[in-house]
Amino acid sequence: MRRFRSRAAVVLLAGAISASACACSAGGSASGSAAALDGGVGTGGSARPTAGSSLSSSPSPVQSSSPSPTRPSGPPLLLDSLAPADRATVGVAMPVSVVFTHPVAAKARKAVEQHLKVSSSVPVTGAWHWFSDRRVDWRPEQMWPSGAHVTVDAALDGVGDGNGRYGTHDYHHSFTIGAAVKATVDVPGHSMKVYRNDALIRTMPIDAGSPSFPSWDGTMAVLDKARSVRMTSCSVGITCDPKNPEFYDLTLPWDVHLTYSGTYVHYSTGDPQPGHSYGSHGCVHLSLADAKWFYDYVKQGDPVTITGSPRGKAAGDNGYAAFNLSWSQWLANSATGAQTTSAA
Repeated sequence: MRRFRSRAAVVLLAGAISASACACSAGGSASGSAAALDGGVGTGGSARPTAGSSLSSSPSPVQSSSPSPTRPSGPPLLLDSLAPADRATVGVAMPVSVVFTHPVAAKARKAVEQHLKVSSSVPVTGAWHWFSDRRVDWRPEQMWPSGAHVTVDAALDGVGDGNGRYGTHDYHHSFTIGAAVKATVDVPGHSMKVYRNDALIRTMPIDAGSPSFPSWDGTMAVLDKARSVRMTSCSVGITCDPKNPEFYDLTLPWDVHLTYSGTYVHYSTGDPQPGHSYGSHGCVHLSLADAKWFYDYVKQGDPVTITGSPRGKAAGDNGYAAFNLSWSQWLANSATGAQTTSAA
């Protein structure tokens, strides 16, 4: 069995800030966070390594490999990423997200799914869902039970992708579901509530997206978080001219990342006392003290559910928004259908 090793990355994130509002729709960079930039918010295009996942320590793909009595000839079928990271503790909305280095043909997806096994100490019903020809996620029908221990076994040695590539080894990950921390954001009510195991822990004033730049609705699991994120007007296409009055280039603290398209829960210097207006370009603003508390409290996979925004739900592959799809929608892109996990 092969385990992925974690590898930190600093890559483009999404977000920007003006003198009076935070533009949270594209571009920027982060400090202390692994993340990825979504060039659009479609429903079937994401196949990037996901934030917080472990990147493959496998050798780079080669053009050909020698056949053996037990393995077909052809270049290797490899994983680009497998999330969550091995031995991680994650929230109840965290999917298992597998990204391949190369496309998997539709005709091979059933066989691939049959070699991707999810087990848990508490039996749950779940299924795989192909967001693209490279990304396939597994989620339970309902959110995970707290305390469950989960293992993922990708027995891909010798498995073909339908395009001439074959697996050369197996992968194994295990992770734990932590406390059921959930946050709800009421956009018109300018309020966020945080619950732990169904008990209300804290209520905080917020400002969300403006009518011109509304926040996403729906449930988005935390992708990752960063102590600071650089947000610029140039990265979102507003202006790159420092002489333009709309130009800005600022770094903001306590950023909890929700979508590839750039939704964060964070503090904004342009909206230091939220709770009374629509102060952002799609992000959720907290006060400085509340932003730090939220940053410290939440973990990858904790669900944040936003309601009352006119934008509609974030696409399921815009980060970890798997629970924005109904169960029937989820099963529609599964080759093997619903299954009950065996004991981990």
